[in-house]
Amino acid sequence: MKPLSNDISASELKEKLSNGVQVHIIDVREQLEFHTYNIGGLNIPLGTLGQELEELEFEKEEEIVMVCQRGLRSETARRLMAANGFINVRNLTGGLLAYRRTDL
Repeated sequence: MKPLSNDISASELKEKLSNGVQVHIIDVREQLEFHTYNIGGLNIPLGTLGQELEELEFEKEEEIVMVCQRGLRSETARRLMAANGFINVRNLTGGLLAYRRTDL
C-alpha cells in the first residue's frame, strides 16, 4: 500500500466521514478538551501517546488521522507514530478549529 500524504484537510476528512468511510481517528488533546467537543475516535493525550503505542490495535498500514485543536500537537503525534512504523498517519490541517468551520 502506497503511503498517503502526511496531511488531510478538514473538508477531505469531513467528506470521508459523511460518506461512511472507515477512518481511524486519534484525538491527542487532554480529556477535558475531548469531552467538550470531539468528532469521535480514541482520546489519547499527546503526553501519554508514546506509552500507549503498543496497546493500539491498528495495523501499521491503516489510515490513521491525528487531531487536536489547531493541528500542532497532532503533527507532533503524527511524527511519533511514523517513527514507530505507522506508514499512513495523517495530521488534520488546522485541527478541529478548521473542521468546525468547514461546510460540505
